[in-house]
Amino acid sequence: MSVAQAPGSASLAAEYGDAAGDEKDATRRTVRGAGFYRGRGVIGKALLWVVAGVFGLLFLYPFAWLLAASLKTRGEVFDNRLIPRTLQLANYAEVWHQLPLLSWLFNSVVIAVLAAGLVAISSSIVAFGFAYFTFPARGFLFGLVLATMMLPGAVTMVPQYLIWKYLGLLGTWVPLFGMNLFGSAFYIFLQRQFFLGLPREIFEAARVDGASYWGLFRRIAMPLSIPSFIIVFIFEFQASWNNLQAALIYLNAGSVNQFTVPLGISYAMTTFSPTNGGHGDYQYVMVAALLVTLPMLIIFAFGQRYFVEGVATQGRKG
Repeated sequence: MSVAQAPGSASLAAEYGDAAGDEKDATRRTVRGAGFYRGRGVIGKALLWVVAGVFGLLFLYPFAWLLAASLKTRGEVFDNRLIPRTLQLANYAEVWHQLPLLSWLFNSVVIAVLAAGLVAISSSIVAFGFAYFTFPARGFLFGLVLATMMLPGAVTMVPQYLIWKYLGLLGTWVPLFGMNLFGSAFYIFLQRQFFLGLPREIFEAARVDGASYWGLFRRIAMPLSIPSFIIVFIFEFQASWNNLQAALIYLNAGSVNQFTVPLGISYAMTTFSPTNGGHGDYQYVMVAALLVTLPMLIIFAFGQRYFVEGVATQGRKG
């Protein structure tokens, strides 16, 4: 005798069966979709690596060309071969006899360190004043400081030259770093933004303990702003190291041994030019150009982590 089926049980079974089937189909579609997107992610990463590699090679090509040219003979310098036919390792020893490269390097290092150190310290002091103190027209004065960035360098070139001429400092190193005693608008803005991210309660607690305003800057603000300070130092060091225009204006009439690296390389290009009686020994210019890039590479290698730390700090603050 068969057991009577409960009313509606067949429809319930069919309904649950359809629901289970739909769930399985949805699971399959989800798995296929995840695999599809995973595949797209792998392809996207591969394309990203390819694009990054292509741009990396494009940026490295001038350096590779310079390295190859520095190892070539006089007649092969500009043949655009990355592998020299004849390795001329003696170029690296002969360049010190052909050019006063050591004097140029020393001059550039001293001037760049003075310029970077002075502008980093002076800009930090001004930036701390704008960040910490509250006084009338603070926003207006800070706007005026930022407005100076809109002035082209050609506008202030002649007045600055007349000032240094009146002071009797033409032909010396002083004009190449002296203006940095008064700070830089961009660096003041950068340092001020960093100081604004520091907790004000720290300074208030220090004031309660009897710290002076100079003590607040020296003992609290500066130690906490080392990443931004180093960033400013590196930026200005690079700008001073590559500053050909100022050297042309203030040092070009002096002794060759007083030249900076950019002015010295320009002088070497002119000296070795066949149109000026030279023999076209541009391989020595290539060696000098390669050697003077090494200090900047070393500085950026050691300062890279401070760039990352400074950007990360600004990102958390923003």
